[in-house]
This record gives sequence, structure tokens and C-alpha cells, in this order.
Amino acid sequence: MREKNSARTPWAFLDTFRGTAFNGLWPTLPEMFRITVSRYGERSCFTIYEPDRISLTYREALGIIKALARWLHSQGIRPGDAVGVSGKNSPEWTVAYLGILFAGAVVVPIDYQLKTEEIDLLLRTSKAKILFIDEEKYPFFTSNPGSLSSIVSLKKGISPYIYELDGPEAEIQEGTEMDIAAILFTSGTTGVPKGVMLTHQNLVADCYLAQGNLTVLSTDVFYALLPIHHSYTMLAVFIEAISTGAEVVFGKRMVTKAILKDLKEAKITMLLGVPMLFNKLLAGILRGLKEKGPVVYGLISVLMGLSGLIKKVFKVNPGKKLFGMVLRQASLSTLRICICGGGPLAPSVFRKYNQLGLDFIQGYGLTETSPIINLNPVEHYKETSVGKIVPQVDMKVLNPDERGIGEIIVKGPMVMKGYYQMPEETAAAFTPDGYLKTGDLGYLDSEQYLYLTGRAKNMIVTEGGKNVYPEEIENEFQLFEEIEQILVRGFVLDKKMKSEGIEALVYPSPDFFKNLPDDARTKESIHARINQIISEVNQRLLPYQRIEKTSILEEPMEMTTTKKIKRDRI
Repeated sequence: MREKNSARTPWAFLDTFRGTAFNGLWPTLPEMFRITVSRYGERSCFTIYEPDRISLTYREALGIIKALARWLHSQGIRPGDAVGVSGKNSPEWTVAYLGILFAGAVVVPIDYQLKTEEIDLLLRTSKAKILFIDEEKYPFFTSNPGSLSSIVSLKKGISPYIYELDGPEAEIQEGTEMDIAAILFTSGTTGVPKGVMLTHQNLVADCYLAQGNLTVLSTDVFYALLPIHHSYTMLAVFIEAISTGAEVVFGKRMVTKAILKDLKEAKITMLLGVPMLFNKLLAGILRGLKEKGPVVYGLISVLMGLSGLIKKVFKVNPGKKLFGMVLRQASLSTLRICICGGGPLAPSVFRKYNQLGLDFIQGYGLTETSPIINLNPVEHYKETSVGKIVPQVDMKVLNPDERGIGEIIVKGPMVMKGYYQMPEETAAAFTPDGYLKTGDLGYLDSEQYLYLTGRAKNMIVTEGGKNVYPEEIENEFQLFEEIEQILVRGFVLDKKMKSEGIEALVYPSPDFFKNLPDDARTKESIHARINQIISEVNQRLLPYQRIEKTSILEEPMEMTTTKKIKRDRI
């Protein structure tokens, strides 16, 4: 750490506070927040624009957080106790999260979209003693508290309300760097919930080390749109922002009109999202350009290609000036950086955003890695890569094949402590020499950039013995507005040979087809168009990757909160 803390690193300033504000390699999350308050106390910290703008400065937030910690202590909460928080994105959610940590307890963030019975199961599993919950589910838990001693509302007007809590002064023992800070229950797309135990060091180290590949400014404004209980938004938006004195603006609805309104009013500079969000925003921009006519669209397409070339070769970004009007109309003109995570993004989408003048990059990680372990530097991005390995991460490819593809395994200060009360699953997650097995397949290039090909468990073995990665095929469909969801999977061709064919499950986009004439909205017409798209994509794929069977669905497939299809439910 000392060797790494040269003046060139974004975390070098911590040396000024070591021995006074904190001891050890990294501060805890409360120590980090107090350091930020000492540097940027009067800057806006947590802000919401719906219905009116309400904002807390860092210093104001600290006062409320400390009061909440005193209240928790007065309720008997002690180091290591679990406290749950579940609700829509809001300043109250982040205050609860930090207040729990300031009380020395362990925060258990829970997906608010889960059924109340599912939330209750996770609370009982984690042995949570107190729950902070949104107004929709507050009545259920007040009527069915179980082992909970208190239920606190994240909504004003419902008592007890989080901002109104306080307790007597007390000597509160906070957690240490190696103590568990959070237990994140994740089923991902497998449906098997596991409690990922992340320490203060895991989260804080990952937060700062990620900045080795990405500059975060105290003047940045982050948009917390995706559910904040998820490790991606929790770390890459919330914790990244409070490490540098940046502002967090909370979005509550994944509705394009509401998103664009927030982006414009709040002057968002850092937009983090998943492929579905960025695909929809880009589709809207391209639709608007096409409406200007083929001549104008053709000219803009040529200029976009030229802009992207200049940016790639000369490291100069002419797109912001060339397409300033386009970006203003799309409410994207204030954006400094867009980051896509939570799933693979088509390189063509990546390319078009950069051509338009936006610094658009990808990242990669798992809940078990806090989560960021790869991030594309803005100044040297690769469109087909999920990013360069972040500092202090040791990444290897296990048993690579002839293409260099194998399972990605990692070590580093951001790797989890283990799964909560699951010693066998924890042991199975690591190699004998201590590397975390990610379950993802990919390869590394000579500059330590990672290229993902898919999940190990999703791999299809064809009749010719070829390995096919469904995610690579699914990526080819990201810019077709006619398709809302697509899942590629294997189906058994020969049980004896254990060979598989390739099938696509497709759910057509209701929003796209409802705007077409009546004769184009019939089931036959929709099916014909989907099959036409499948044929078009098949021509671009290698022969052994081509889709042989298509099933068109009447209902959408179930998704996680980060908009991944739950493959185990299909």
C-alpha cells in the first residue's frame, strides 16, 4: 500500500489523514465519510428532485447520520449486529446505510422489489434486529415484526421517521477495517440467494482503486437510478461519490421521460447504467436523427464516424461540439462520463456514444468483488473489452483453451470475506491457492484488458464440439428496437453425444409494434419480422454460432433488478 501510494494515485491524499483520522491501510466507511466532510463539508451530498429539490450538504448529512447512530446504540445495537434497509432510492436510504455503520453494526441492504415474505426471510437469515423500510411495506412489518425490535420508515409523515431519531451521547465502538460492513444477498440469475460478506476494506479499497482507471471529481454529480441495494450502484455511485465530495442525485423511476428530466435539471455529469438503459437512450437519439431525412442522417453518420476516428487516434474529442445540439435535445449535454455495467454491451452501442462525443466506458465485476475489478480508462478505452484490470487486482485465466478463453479468477483487497453462514459454498468459490472463481469465461490481452465471452454454466457445446457463448450472440441484437428481450440457450440434439443446438427465446417489444399500422401488428407480421432479424444476425455469425430454433414469447421473461433475465426461471 505504501509503495502504491505515490503522488500519482487518486488515494495518495489519504496519507495526510493516516494516524489521525484513521489507522491501517484503508479507512473504514465512517472514517472515509468524516474525511470527506473535513474536505468538502459545505458541498451538496444527497439530493432529490421529485417533487421539489431537497438537498443535504455533507456536514448536514453527517449530523443526521451521527444522531441516527446514537439512536441505534440506545436501542441496543452493538458491533456486529445486523440491521436491514430496504426501499426505493432516496437520501434517507443512504443516511440509514451510513448510520448503521456509524453505530458499528452491519448493514443488510435488501431489494425493495422482493415480496414482503422474501424480505422477511432475508431479515431472519441475517438475524437483523432493526429494519428501515419504505412506506409501501412499512405496514406489513409493523404488523409482523418477528424478531425485529423496531421498524423505521424511510418516508416522512410515517412515524417513526428516520430523520427524527436521536439518542443520548454515548461511546460507540465502530467497526474496524477488516470487520464486515455489509451483507449483500444476491440470487443473480441463478435463483440461489447467498449473503456476500463485504468488509470495510473491501468496499473502501475498491472505491479508491477503481479511481486508478477513472478520474472522479469533487464537482461531479452522480445519478443513482438503478436500485442502490445492488453492489454496482452502491459502490460505483454512492460510495464513489462520498469518497470524493461529489453529489448523488436520486432517481426513482426507470422511465425515459423522468430520467431525461432529472439529467437536465440536476446537470448530471456521471451516468451509470445497464445495457438496457443505454440502448433505449441511443435508440431515441438515432430515431430523432433518422426523422430529419436520409440526407441529413447520412451526413451525420459520416461525421460521427470521423469524430470517432479522431477521438480514437488523436485522443481529441470533437463530438461534443459537432453534436452539441443533438446532445442538448437528448438532455445529455452535461454528461462527462457514462459507465455501463451489470451485463455485456454491444460494441456498436459503445462506439456510437463515443462518436457522439460522450466519454463512454464499460466496467466489470461481481458482488463478491465489491464489485469493480475492471474498468476502461477514458483516455485508452477498448470497445470490445470490459476494461483494464484495476490496480492491486491479481487476475488470471484458469485452464485457457486454444483461443485463450478460460474461467476468470481473481485476488485483491476487494474480494469478499465469504458467504454468510455458508462455509462449504465459500470454500467452493475459491481455488486452493486463494483465487476467487468468478464463473465468467474470457481472456486477457497483452495490456491486461479483459474480454468476456460468457458464463461458464451457460456455455453451449455444439454437435461439432465447438464452445458457443450465448451472451456473444445476444449482444448482436441490442440495437434492434423490435426486440425487448432475447435469451439464447442450448437444446439437446444428441443425448449420447451430449451435443446441443442453439435456440433463441424472443419477447417482441410492445412499445415498438404498437406504433405501427394495424397490418404490421398482427401476430403473423410480428413473427415474420422477428424471424427476419434472426436471419440477418445469423449471416453475421460463424456457422457454428447460428440460431437454429426460435421461440417467440407472449409474456416477458422474469428479470433481476439490474435487468438481467433470470435464466433459471425459463
